[in-house]
Amino acid sequence: MEMAIKRGIIVFLGLIIQILLSLLVYLFFIDKIGIINGFYTFLGFILILGLIKDSKNYSYTLPWIIILMIFPLIGTLMYIILGKSKNNSKTLKSIVKSEEENKKYLVQDQEIRNEFKENSRIRYLSDFAGYPVTKNNDVTYYPLGEDAFKAILEELKKAEKFIFFEYFIVAHGKMWDSILEIMKEKVKNGVDVRVMYDDLGSMATLDSDYPKELEKYGIKCTVFNRLNPVAGVIMNNRDHRKIMVIDGKVAFSGGINIADEYININSKYGHWKDNGIQISGDAVWNYTVMFLTMWNAFKKEDEDFEKYKYNFKDKTIENGYIVPYGESPLDKEVTGEDVYLNIINQANDYVYIFTPYLIIDTDVVNALNLAAKRGVDVRIVIPGIPDKKTVYTLSESYAEPLVKGGVKVYKYTPGFIHAKVFVSDDKVATVGTINMDYRSLYLHFECGCYFENANVIKDIKKDVIETIEKSHEISKEEATPNLFKGIWQALLRLVAPLM
Repeated sequence: MEMAIKRGIIVFLGLIIQILLSLLVYLFFIDKIGIINGFYTFLGFILILGLIKDSKNYSYTLPWIIILMIFPLIGTLMYIILGKSKNNSKTLKSIVKSEEENKKYLVQDQEIRNEFKENSRIRYLSDFAGYPVTKNNDVTYYPLGEDAFKAILEELKKAEKFIFFEYFIVAHGKMWDSILEIMKEKVKNGVDVRVMYDDLGSMATLDSDYPKELEKYGIKCTVFNRLNPVAGVIMNNRDHRKIMVIDGKVAFSGGINIADEYININSKYGHWKDNGIQISGDAVWNYTVMFLTMWNAFKKEDEDFEKYKYNFKDKTIENGYIVPYGESPLDKEVTGEDVYLNIINQANDYVYIFTPYLIIDTDVVNALNLAAKRGVDVRIVIPGIPDKKTVYTLSESYAEPLVKGGVKVYKYTPGFIHAKVFVSDDKVATVGTINMDYRSLYLHFECGCYFENANVIKDIKKDVIETIEKSHEISKEEATPNLFKGIWQALLRLVAPLM
């Protein structure tokens, strides 16, 4: 923790120094203040035009526009450091290049394509998001992190060729130590073990030189986006995905990170409600390509991904349509939000949702309210015990327009809900890492898994209903804040996309 604090201070000071240096230059030329102000006003205007032209969502870009208009100098400096074009980052350029090079591995089976050509939700994922729709799969849903953890250990012990591991948070404790011990043994037996974790996500839990320790055991390791005092925008884009692939036969994903609180050991926020999914079948390939694409953006070592593909053709399991998909802040599609909106907009009977954070734009608010107004049973479960109080206050601010619009919002009374789930009409569901907030939808690398007419949907629905039964429904009176809280929430909403 001491190392994390030191690193955090260094990064923060680096950003402050960048701003102060810019201000010093400004003050040095104070006699030319009119020209300088005019220059920054003009530059700010150009940036605003660019934001308007390239915006994926105006709810997200509006705070930047307001800051640039009111504070041309400070706003321009902040945008250059924190919000500038991703094309200026060497790291992000490398990821874009890897994504472009490896699209060739995500090929849609044409027989399946002919089946769903009239299905708009699935067609979007295949044709526009670029993730193949699969059918030959066996899926298990785990309603708690500790249930998924047991299955992960069992499957890791079976590994014979490779283990691919990509998580936002890795922390020392029972969960990681148990996984690491198996990895050490597997490396000795010739298994290719690769570990990737996010530097910011694991900054407080792992030393900065931890990759060297793993490499002593023969475990390959790369850290996503090491924090850098002069990195600028790249620090705002984190790898929030949770992916584990074993021999190309089995994949795990869901909400859980690799830390003990996710399996209800030493949780500071009451009962930790999370989930996981286990997939065996053709859908595993989507996760494999996602991992290898990111890995090779940092460590170019695979000329051909096909050698990691397992052939399931000798085993046929018809289990509906299943599509593991990724969310990237670097492409034109807002895949995570589009999947959510498609489910909401096409629901007929019900939409049930788990999300730890409810920080949504006007498109999602309107879609949820319109669904409720046309008679759809819309229910959202958020935490009962917050992990971040300011963010929780912001989440509560969205309860008011939703509850008044007919949406039922619940607080998970026993503790903190970290799962990210949509389930609708007994026909469709998605489980993954994508929170209903601006960071997940616009800034982070994420992943989800879409299910349609799959057997696992009934298990997901069962979990949601049982969780709602343990939760408290927010009334209109509770959702309506007092004057001072309302003002505070309004201010938080203004800066929400920047948080």
